[in-house]
Amino acid sequence: MPSCAPASIAAPAAPGASGGLARLAGAPLAGPAAGNTTGGRDCSPRRGSSPGWDSYPNWDDYPNGDDAPPTDEELWALAPDPCGLPDDDDAWAADGLLPRDSGWGAGFAADGAADSLPPGVTLAGLAGDAWATGLDRLTDDQLIGVLRAWRRLTSWTAAGELAAAAELHRRRNAEVAAGADPHLAEHVGDELAASLTLTARAADQLLDFAVRLGRLPCTRAALAAGEIDRAKAYVIADEVSCLDRAHAAAVEAAVIGRAPGQTTGQLRASARRAALAADPEAASRQCEKAEKQARVEVWSEPSGTAALVGRDLRPADVIAADKRIDAVARQLKTAGIEGGLDRLRARAYIALLLGHPVPFPAAGGPVPPTALTGSVNLTMPLATLFGASGEPGDVAGFGPVAAAGSRALADRLAAGPASRWCLTLTGQDGRAVAHGCARARQQASGSDATGPVGPSWELTLTVRPLAAGDCLHQRRSGGYQPSPALRHVVIVRQRTCSFPGCRCPAARCDQDHTVSYAGGGPTCECNLAPLCRRHHRAKQVRGWRLEQPAPGTLVWRLPHGRSYRSGPEPY
Repeated sequence: MPSCAPASIAAPAAPGASGGLARLAGAPLAGPAAGNTTGGRDCSPRRGSSPGWDSYPNWDDYPNGDDAPPTDEELWALAPDPCGLPDDDDAWAADGLLPRDSGWGAGFAADGAADSLPPGVTLAGLAGDAWATGLDRLTDDQLIGVLRAWRRLTSWTAAGELAAAAELHRRRNAEVAAGADPHLAEHVGDELAASLTLTARAADQLLDFAVRLGRLPCTRAALAAGEIDRAKAYVIADEVSCLDRAHAAAVEAAVIGRAPGQTTGQLRASARRAALAADPEAASRQCEKAEKQARVEVWSEPSGTAALVGRDLRPADVIAADKRIDAVARQLKTAGIEGGLDRLRARAYIALLLGHPVPFPAAGGPVPPTALTGSVNLTMPLATLFGASGEPGDVAGFGPVAAAGSRALADRLAAGPASRWCLTLTGQDGRAVAHGCARARQQASGSDATGPVGPSWELTLTVRPLAAGDCLHQRRSGGYQPSPALRHVVIVRQRTCSFPGCRCPAARCDQDHTVSYAGGGPTCECNLAPLCRRHHRAKQVRGWRLEQPAPGTLVWRLPHGRSYRSGPEPY
């Protein structure tokens, strides 16, 4: 990750690189200064001459022409190189970056110099040349490299735009502090709206984002370096908005290292979990404030239909209501009502709100409002369950839940006699290493010195290690279908689809054999992984290949030639 306060973004030179070739690895964060200078040299063409290697000044400053640093045009092969192709210590630049016989996109291939070049004027020039020359001339691998380059450049330009907006905000506040009209700083958003042709709302959002980044130096640096994009930077800024500067810095430090390899959904879950753990009281205050704004919203959809949603509701209530809708929808399906589950859930939702009669999953009438139906996977630290910690919990398919909300949900789960309790032990990296489940047994009511005591619960668990490294096949099933215990262990190990970045809950995924069962693949935790239906189908397409070198570690090889690794997320 970059330093939290760099003046410029530049990659280190390759070993032995020197002169202009060393500077090729990066470009200053700020654009070129007046006069179109690069690396301290005036690169403006001489009047009356066409741009070329002999039209640039300063060559006479070098008694030996071999010592003069090559210009950008030479490195991009736009003009003949009077020094010849780099060799010896400078040959690294030609390997993968200079076109030579490989075409314009050679440097963008995997592990090529341009494939990891920091964003700046040099990368912009290379990517622009590849585009102008024709993207159809690139291999799939090179095309992915160019695509990644434009993404880094987009992040770089976003960082510059946000920095400029923040500077305008700083100036107006400084002017107010110096005695200017006190309302001057209130209309910075209007200045942005006029100059950028934005709505007032969009301009205010831009300004708010820029100001929030002001206290997140590592996030700003990562955005400018192209390591994260604008959306990820916004997620971090948004999730720490309720925290003070010290707690915000702690959350930033906890999530920024993994942010480049996460999707926005994964990053938001990580940042929210870190924010809840950093300052549980602030999270509780924010939740209480939001609950006071609870509301039901209605709007029309572009298709001519309409939407009806509840906002800022209690997580435990929402999860309980969602499971009740799901249970009713499944009863409708069992009763022979046509439609997929999503459509039946919508019908159940409206029927329950309107008071229409619908079949309920519990015999004898409606489900009590305090009970939960269906399957809810709540994960929380034992200390949180017992009220000794403010660490958040996590609900599969929902995300992190504050400690108080997790305990409230656990109370609802405990009210159901069929609830199953599981204990997952995690390693130092937060990933599951052992697991066990059991159902609690209710003991009879009794009394103690303080008087009558209600029924208590007794829970005995046997925890077994999860397979790692060389699998011993202890949970292997003999047939194609995994046993319920094996299926559950795989879901505990990997809580979402195993495709990189996919957030589909594992409970809704297919249990896929990495090596097909027909091809000799065992039905075992070393050969099973949850895949959503979309990525299960993708895996079966010609040109796609999936491997599982270790239990839970998946390597995806895609048609464009690059490989991507995924594995269990930490708890």
